Amino acid sequence: MSLLVVGLSHRSAPVSVLERAALHADAQVKLLQDTVAAEPATEAAVLATCNRIELYADVDKFHAGVAELSTLLAQHSGVGLDELTPYLYVHYEDRAVHHLFSVACGLDSMVVGEGQILGQIKDSLARAQELHTAGRLLNDLFQQALRVGKRAHSETGIDRAGQSLVTFGLEQLALGADVPDWARGKKALVIGAGSMSSLAAATLARVGVAEIVIANRTAERAERLAEILNDAGDVVARAVPMDSVSDELTRADVVVSCTGATGLVLTAEAVAAGRGLDTQPGVGGGLSRFGSGAAQAARLPAEHGTEENCPLDLAPLQATPGFSVLGEAAVAGMAASELEQHAAWVDNAPRPQGAVALVDPVGEADVIAALAATAAVIGRVPERRRPEPVAEIPRPTPSLFLLDLAMPRDIDAAVHRLAGVRLVDIESLAEASADAPMAADVDQVRRIVADEVAAFGAALRAAHITPTVVALRTMAADVVASEIARLDGRLPGLDDKQRGEITQTVRRVVDKLLHAPTVRVKQLAAEPGGAGYADALRTLFDLDPETVAAVSRAEDSTTDEKDRGSS
Repeated sequence: MSLLVVGLSHRSAPVSVLERAALHADAQVKLLQDTVAAEPATEAAVLATCNRIELYADVDKFHAGVAELSTLLAQHSGVGLDELTPYLYVHYEDRAVHHLFSVACGLDSMVVGEGQILGQIKDSLARAQELHTAGRLLNDLFQQALRVGKRAHSETGIDRAGQSLVTFGLEQLALGADVPDWARGKKALVIGAGSMSSLAAATLARVGVAEIVIANRTAERAERLAEILNDAGDVVARAVPMDSVSDELTRADVVVSCTGATGLVLTAEAVAAGRGLDTQPGVGGGLSRFGSGAAQAARLPAEHGTEENCPLDLAPLQATPGFSVLGEAAVAGMAASELEQHAAWVDNAPRPQGAVALVDPVGEADVIAALAATAAVIGRVPERRRPEPVAEIPRPTPSLFLLDLAMPRDIDAAVHRLAGVRLVDIESLAEASADAPMAADVDQVRRIVADEVAAFGAALRAAHITPTVVALRTMAADVVASEIARLDGRLPGLDDKQRGEITQTVRRVVDKLLHAPTVRVKQLAAEPGGAGYADALRTLFDLDPETVAAVSRAEDSTTDEKDRGSS
């Protein structure tokens, strides 16, 4: 059996794909159950966080395992296999171990060195144990990953290389200012009461906000979190129901949202209404120039008219009658065929007499054609939420700060166009952390990971031969017992002392004969390529395969009981 991991993360897939592929708790349970029910896999665990979805399994066939795990991920995420496949990565055997250990140390995190991933790995293991999908291999792997992660944080300064996602997000909101100075006296609204939201609330309290309001669908969890914050004495906290979020928006300076909702928790319209902001396009950084065609047409002067026969029903620009597309912002996410259709329409569209062309239709058609070529390769145009800033329309200083840590997103990305609102979400955090300086401690952590991977591989290979060695010693003990019984029949006059001395002597002879070979075979088996020594031992001593398997099952059962007792 062999370790295999198939997954996608912020390093391999755009945020738009990650949020569509996000697995809620019930989907994770069903994925685990279906994985162990599939033919190639005997064990399974899912590591699902805000920026990664990974399926770990113990498989007996590599190619069949990759195909099955990829198919199951697509089925349970709801993203088609053809669309998902380009973003999937595969790690096998030692590479899979190296990957998980790196993840546990925070080396693969969006913010290098963040420690929250350890809690998420622990939760993944607990879920697999509860569902009995984690056997000896995954139990050992995940528990060792937790130890390696803790070692990295205790022995190195990896914590200095990065911060928690919450802290990093607050730094981005503060726009370079000292976070405690920026946060002092502010009123915060935290939506959700799970682990990430609790971390956000605790961080907000630590940096000095004056008040924290917790909104959650389950009132008891919100009240409990508020009680913990109040007991700490650093902040005033209170719990409110989710339907009070719109009211709390009128008072909040900072909003942090991280729920398990599959849809938006805060729409741009709700934020605009809660803050009394103008959602019309134009001066002041309104909501969007690219809303629905009907809504935009209703806001335009009559002389501008509408664009008939536009295949995508895009709205006309207020300053550019007869032309509806301005760069990639308007066509992000469209399929190649749609873009080609629209490019042809733009190229041939009639223009009103006397109209002033702010955008060259021919040049714009070329841009769309280029985007279509890109989309033909990856399926869709990469998402570009932020249009190019308009230099002549300065944005006001933000008065509402939004931090969206959910995947899929809780807060409508369109709110970044609202005047006086600053939004930081998973996507913008990924962009901001891409060029973050790597601390020297990262190299030390990488060395720790390499050493731990080698040690784990050696232990795994040595453990593989242990049932064979145990079966060999058991066979030898049976032979000794049988020969002593025969001796009793031939020499019935032996007293107990004599019989004991003979028995002990025979056992010592057998033990000495087996000692060197069994120690050496364990050492050889621990080396790369040493798996064949177990087969050789079974062949040389004609060991019963079922006896070896029985020993292995007994060891796995003992390990499972110990793991369940410690979880």
